[in-house]
Amino acid sequence: MSDPPHLPIPLSAPRWYSAPRLWRTLRKAAVRAGRQTLLTALTLFYCLQDRDTPTWAKGVIVGALGYLVLPTDLIPDMIPGAGFGDDWGALVAALGTVAAYIKDEHQMKAAAQVERLLGSDHPAPPPEFFK
Repeated sequence: MSDPPHLPIPLSAPRWYSAPRLWRTLRKAAVRAGRQTLLTALTLFYCLQDRDTPTWAKGVIVGALGYLVLPTDLIPDMIPGAGFGDDWGALVAALGTVAAYIKDEHQMKAAAQVERLLGSDHPAPPPEFFK
């Protein structure tokens, strides 16, 4: 079991980001956000959980995932077609920034969770979302 990630400096992102909140957001947005958004968010989540990921990279990831779960952002998520566009941009920017720390293991776990999210009406969160 890994310790929860710690940010290098106190930021407001932890106020919005938590693993349970991320799971609830992903579950609600599973169809509207699209497979690629879910896959990117979950890949970042698993990279965040990895002890090998440097602290600065974890800060970038928490910022992007925090923006995803933020109830009010630049383009409200309720707007069909465009609502997750800004969230997608934040996730892609974070993924590009920390790409050197993304492992095949992170991608495989993320892909499995995407299938779980899209294959069930009310999927229970996996245990790693409550560490």
